[in-house]
Amino acid sequence: MSHYRRSNTPNATYFFTVVTYRRQRFLCDEPVRHALKKAIIKVKAQYPFKIDAWVLLPDHIHTIWTLPENDANFSLRWQLIKRYVTHECGSYLNRPEFHSASKAKHQEATLWQRRFWEHQIRDESDYQTHMDYCHFNPVKHGLVKHVRDWEHSSFHKHVNLGLHPSDWAGEGLGEAGQFGDD
Repeated sequence: MSHYRRSNTPNATYFFTVVTYRRQRFLCDEPVRHALKKAIIKVKAQYPFKIDAWVLLPDHIHTIWTLPENDANFSLRWQLIKRYVTHECGSYLNRPEFHSASKAKHQEATLWQRRFWEHQIRDESDYQTHMDYCHFNPVKHGLVKHVRDWEHSSFHKHVNLGLHPSDWAGEGLGEAGQFGDD
């Protein structure tokens, strides 16, 4: 059995990547977006955290969270969010042909990859790099030509707050590997 080492720093800021099982492309569907929003509201009410950045793509999510003082349990938050979305949408998104012995053993549906990737933000430069990565990701994946054209992103909030101009990062910023692979 694998034992993963996760960061355990209270009041820290983290970058996450959460992926659908077998990269199924359903996250931007309206019922799933609605369920995800409800799940986040429920979890934040019980286990507060701040969402600094967010981008929802068809098969994965990138987000930056800041956890409260004396709390480092982001795993519980993700577990609950994924569970709520599965409960809400699993009846029509679950794919029986994707079930495996491992999925059965862990009593898992076929909506999410079991784990997620997390990175503790080290400093302001690291924060900005991951913020830009979140917002540029739809362009990187060829979903739009300009960051402003992707509606499922905190980029629009950042523009309204004056943190980015609306024409920030159009075509080509990600060329030559400026941002790594998901």
